[in-house]
Amino acid sequence: MRFIKLDLLTLLISLFLFASCERTSTIGLEVDPSNVIQGTLIDTATISSRTVKDDDANTSALSRYPFGFLNDQTLGSTTSSLALSVNVPIDAYSFGTNAVLDSAILVLNYAGEFYGDSTATYNIDVHQLNNNVAKENSFLSSKTYPFNSSIVANYTGKVFPTTPIKVTDVLTGAKDTIKTNTPQLRVKLDNNFINTNIVNLSATDLKYNSYFQDKFKGLYVQIKPSAKGAMGNGGLMFFNFASTAGSGVMLYYRKQNATTTTLTDTVSINFPISTGSSPLGASVSRAYSTQVQTQLSADPKLQFATTYLQPLGGLRTKLSFPYLQKMKTEVGGKMIVNKAELIVDLSTGTDVAPFRAAPRIALYRADIAGQRKNLPDNDAGNGVTTSGDPRANPSTFGGYFDSTKKRYVFIVTAYMQDLLDGKTQDYGTYLAVTPSSTFEVLPSFGVASRAIIGSFKKNPAAGDNLIKLNVYYTKVN
Repeated sequence: MRFIKLDLLTLLISLFLFASCERTSTIGLEVDPSNVIQGTLIDTATISSRTVKDDDANTSALSRYPFGFLNDQTLGSTTSSLALSVNVPIDAYSFGTNAVLDSAILVLNYAGEFYGDSTATYNIDVHQLNNNVAKENSFLSSKTYPFNSSIVANYTGKVFPTTPIKVTDVLTGAKDTIKTNTPQLRVKLDNNFINTNIVNLSATDLKYNSYFQDKFKGLYVQIKPSAKGAMGNGGLMFFNFASTAGSGVMLYYRKQNATTTTLTDTVSINFPISTGSSPLGASVSRAYSTQVQTQLSADPKLQFATTYLQPLGGLRTKLSFPYLQKMKTEVGGKMIVNKAELIVDLSTGTDVAPFRAAPRIALYRADIAGQRKNLPDNDAGNGVTTSGDPRANPSTFGGYFDSTKKRYVFIVTAYMQDLLDGKTQDYGTYLAVTPSSTFEVLPSFGVASRAIIGSFKKNPAAGDNLIKLNVYYTKVN
């Protein structure tokens, strides 16, 4: 008898709960019309989108540095050059007695990322900077660095960003050996330049890093401007300037043996290029295509069938959700968002080699001060400075490219709920390219791939590639 009463109580509670809410419904661009409340919840302007320029960023200590020339017929061309500070191996470094330089090599270790045509011929020039790059006050990506017109090194050929390289390891007092190094670009520097600017410097100039850099200034590495037209699509590669990478100016020279004047020692020494010792700079410039420039110059209210995402401080897409509050009014009552997903279609035909779609894109918002913030669905905090949002689940937040369905999907349940409740104001929501391994809300300089995506409006010529917002909700009386 006790169990019969319990079953009746459970039934009454269930009936009460069902009587207090409507059925779960879907709002979006692909909703079954039979499920639409009052037939007014579908709106072709649910999401508005437009291409905007991304911001400049500080490049003084990037995890990896972009370099090269990419000629994208859809977006336009991108050029990235490098301003490199060079450091002494140790304080008060001495070349010894009667030093004779054999050769000097600029060693640039690849960082594993490459985007473009690796079969193209790259023509790379190296110059001396006019100013001490370590004393610059700004390292924004748009900054230009004056340099001497004299070419102190040139490399012309293909690049091999993923191929280990064999080099001769010069050992003092022992037989030279062949060793395998990580993938690297090696550019032979002019001996006269190195003798004048390094080997023949006074002991005072080599005493401290700051003294040496005042004399040497630094190196500027660029794609030869006159060679860009012959590069075809070109490409962007990345270099690693961490202190453990081994990038630098490698000198091979002979000197008199310290104990026996009739013997000669062969020495190799690296003058390191490292963000751990001195700042570096990446200088990125662009010449946008007509279709991109048209969007950037258009009235902000004008919408286009496609928008563009480009890293290295290039392009991002600004989203807004003008229909949300109207939707709330039309539904009438409290809306509990069970699930909300933002679906971003790749524009048809834009994922073609060498311009593959970005493996991952970011979605973030701006606050009232214009600062970039994670969406609550992706704001887990770090346990030290902030506890994050308890609703966040970065592992399911999304943003990875689905190569089968040609799209990106984000789960934005908490964000849509906050917008509907007025807890968060929509000061701008943005899509941008981000590295596969690290989600970044700041402009990304660790990846070069781009994405051309659909818009809110149907475009039969583009295969109806869309940005869709699907909201699954429960209405509570």
